[in-house]
Amino acid sequence: MKASDLFVKCLEEEGIEYIFGVPGEENADFMMSLEKSTLITFVLTRHEQGAAFMAEIYGRLTGNPAGCLGTLGPGATNLITGVADSNMDRAPMLVITGQGSTARLHKESHQIMDVVSMFRPVTKWATTILNADTIPEIVRKAVRIARTEKPGAVHMELPEDVAKTETSSEPMLPRRFRRSVPDDKIVDQAFELLKKSKRPIILAGNGCVRKRASKQLRAFCDATGIGVVNTFMAKGSVDMDADYCLYTIGLSARDHVSLAIDDADLIITLGFDMVEYHPILWNPDGNKTIIHADFLAAEIDEHYHPEMELIGDLAHTLWMLNERIALAPPLKFDLDRQRESRSRLTADFAVHRDDHTKGTIRPQKVLWDARQALGDNDILLSDVGAHKMWISRYYQCVEPNTCLIPNGFCSMGFALPGAIAASLVYPDRKVLAIAGDAGFLMNSQEMETAVRLNSNIVVMVWEDHAYGLIAWKQETEFGKHTDLAFGNPDWLKLAEAFGWHGHRVSESANLAAVLTTALDENGPSLVVVPIDYRENALLTKRLGDIQCSL
Repeated sequence: MKASDLFVKCLEEEGIEYIFGVPGEENADFMMSLEKSTLITFVLTRHEQGAAFMAEIYGRLTGNPAGCLGTLGPGATNLITGVADSNMDRAPMLVITGQGSTARLHKESHQIMDVVSMFRPVTKWATTILNADTIPEIVRKAVRIARTEKPGAVHMELPEDVAKTETSSEPMLPRRFRRSVPDDKIVDQAFELLKKSKRPIILAGNGCVRKRASKQLRAFCDATGIGVVNTFMAKGSVDMDADYCLYTIGLSARDHVSLAIDDADLIITLGFDMVEYHPILWNPDGNKTIIHADFLAAEIDEHYHPEMELIGDLAHTLWMLNERIALAPPLKFDLDRQRESRSRLTADFAVHRDDHTKGTIRPQKVLWDARQALGDNDILLSDVGAHKMWISRYYQCVEPNTCLIPNGFCSMGFALPGAIAASLVYPDRKVLAIAGDAGFLMNSQEMETAVRLNSNIVVMVWEDHAYGLIAWKQETEFGKHTDLAFGNPDWLKLAEAFGWHGHRVSESANLAAVLTTALDENGPSLVVVPIDYRENALLTKRLGDIQCSL
């Protein structure tokens, strides 16, 4: 068979369901082969970056990779931001690019560049297919690497002349392996350290929303009462309504939950990714006793030097601890500081729930109404900007993977294409994306993709006519900010031009009803909210003034 046909058959054997992308001349053979597939759906996007973000969200929600496709040269460079975002946020992804004929790769030639070397820093593995007979091994290896903890992006380049060659090779049958688990001896030692502690606390990271870890974490907390602080990407690892949920850390160096971390004599980190919230911010003196439990060994850092490490499948590690808890006398801890932290934050969340403002709306009010409008399993996606900081603190979750925030690579332009992918994975769930006016316009061309797919999504744009997060950061550090203002289109005319429903809400009392209407509409809807970012500086001051009362 032709090499490109074999490539597609290997992807089918791996259970790949979607490939998102923009075709070109050098991947034409692959596209012709893909068109014959009855198992893989190709989603044509309007930009390769949007394709990569769609593949990322598919991977985060399912744990399995999707493909994103670009041709050589500019098609490949357009992919790279979304690929880097996926890789740093631990989402499995297959990156497929075309390439010119191998007969011209050694010299100056039209659109030729070393694409594989470009992708190596932002993927787990990148390679060129130079021999058609190696396609089954390469695809099998690529999918295994993409899925293996910690998951990420893998790049495969298929030159146009290799795609046309004949081969007698056949796809390899995927064979899964069981992840390694920690030794009983080290788990016993960790359990002894836990029993000796008086004020333990859990820091749940990105790994807690993958591979069944959330279920075991909830059982652990039900049995011990130990409080859980989650990073931005671990929202929903425990139920927001559970007494031991201490909400989210990462907005700034200080928050109410920081008091509980300061007070802790043992910090158990679970699936913690240092790219999310550096330990220097919660362990500035490097003197905290830490148990590190994760799929991989801890990164070396002077502020993160664990007393012991439980390396292996995270859900199984927690199950092992739960087995020991069940056989031991009840553990007793002093968790008063944790209860105080939760109480303070819970009160904070509700302060502006009944706001009545006109002209602009406070972020706190928007997120209160959003939480009320969405069910436990509905999905909110956050773009990157000032709104992300508000979502991280004020929007809490009942279930894992119901609030998707990019927080490793932190790329703007993520929310709209991500919402399209989320609606493909879960067509029966409500999907709400929140973006700033800057981030939304970075991939606004995918509005056409959403219409073509009849995506039942709502995108809420927080309008402030500026790069609001940069202004916030500059104001905090320098007391002023540079010129960060810009103009915007007429949003409702933009929505109409693309065939979207459109709404503008400038009175807080109307927001809940409009949001409900938009979520119930068939097809994509745009909701524009003039946002009151005067609250940014007020929140910074309020967090800076936090004091302990115990």
